[in-house]
Amino acid sequence: MTPPIPSRSHRVLGRGTPANPETRFDRHTRTAEDDGWAAEDDLPPVRTEVREEVPRRVLTRNTSPDIGFDRSINPYRGCEHGCIYCFARPSHAFLGLSPGLDFETKLVARPDAPRVLERELRRKGYAAAPVALGTNTDPYQPIERDRRIMRGLLEVLQAFRHPLTIATKGGLVLRDADILSEMSGANLARVGISVTTLDAGLARRLEPRVPPPAARLRTIEALARAGVEVRVMVSPIIPGLTDPEMEAILGTARDAGAVAASWVMLRLPFEVAGLFEDWLDTHAPGRKAKVIARLREMHGGKPYSADWGRRMRGEGLFADLVARRFDLACRRLGLACRLPPLRRDLFAPPPRPGTQLALF
Repeated sequence: MTPPIPSRSHRVLGRGTPANPETRFDRHTRTAEDDGWAAEDDLPPVRTEVREEVPRRVLTRNTSPDIGFDRSINPYRGCEHGCIYCFARPSHAFLGLSPGLDFETKLVARPDAPRVLERELRRKGYAAAPVALGTNTDPYQPIERDRRIMRGLLEVLQAFRHPLTIATKGGLVLRDADILSEMSGANLARVGISVTTLDAGLARRLEPRVPPPAARLRTIEALARAGVEVRVMVSPIIPGLTDPEMEAILGTARDAGAVAASWVMLRLPFEVAGLFEDWLDTHAPGRKAKVIARLREMHGGKPYSADWGRRMRGEGLFADLVARRFDLACRRLGLACRLPPLRRDLFAPPPRPGTQLALF
C-alpha cells in the first residue's frame, strides 16, 4: 500500500519519507490533497519537534530468544536519523503518531532517565546484567548533542560499575569515549556501530541524517584507538540491494579496528513495509521486484514474518547463503561472532551523598 502523499503545508527535505500514513490503531483515514496553490520553494521546511516525558522506569525487560540481553534503555522515542527501513517506526503508533514523517520529526526525550535509572539500580535485590542502549531508537541521534541524556545514563552506569552495550550509527558516541574507554578496559562496555552500505549516495537516501559510511568507519577507528571494543553491525542487510557489499563492509571495518561482527536481515513490520516499498519506487525502482521477491522467499510468501527464531534472518536458500558468506568472511578476517561475557561481579551501588562511609 502506497502511503498518503505529504501535506503541502511544509517542504520535506532530508527526511527518510515525506509520507505520514495512518497507524493500525487509527479509526479514520486522512489523505492530503495538493490544491496547486502553494509553490514548493515558498513553503517552510518541516522542523523537528521535541516533547519531554517523565518516565516511571527506564529499564525495559524482554524475554526474546532472538537477542542476547534481557534489559534495555532508550533515552528517546522516535529518531531524527530517518532511516527508511527502521523496524522501530511502528512504535510511534503507541503515542498516537505516524510511523512515517512523525517518527522522524516528532521526538520524545526523557531528561529524567539518569535519575530514574539510579533509583532502579538501587532497588533491593537488583541483579546486574548487561543493559543494551539504543535497541529501539539511536541514543546518539542529533538532539543528544544538546540534551546529553545518554551522557547522564553512562555516568550512572559507570558509577555503579554496571555492564552495558551500545548500538548506534551516530558519531557523537566519540564524545563519551572517556567513559567508554575506562569501562571497556574493565570489561564493562562494548559499542556496536551499524554500517549498512559503503556507498555514500545510497546511504544518504536510506539514512538521510546519519553520518556517511566513511565517518562511521572513522568512529570505529577512533573508538578502537581509545581502547573500546567495537563490533561492526552489518544491519540491516537488504537483499538485492546491499547484500553484495557484506564482505567489503566486514573487511573495511576490521581494518578500522572492529574486533567482532554481527548481521540482521531487513525487517518490515506493520507500516514499515508500505513505507519501504514507496521508497523503492522512488529511489530504486529497478531493484524493487528483486528485493521484495527475496524478502517473500525468506518469510513464507510475506514481506515479513515476526516468528521468533526466524524474524531476524529469515529462512530458506538465500538466508542460508548470506549466513554462510558472513561466517566465512568473519573467519577469514578474524572477526569474532561472539565475545566473552561482560563482567557483572563489579556491580556496586555507590554511597549516596552524605552517607557515612564504612571504616573497613
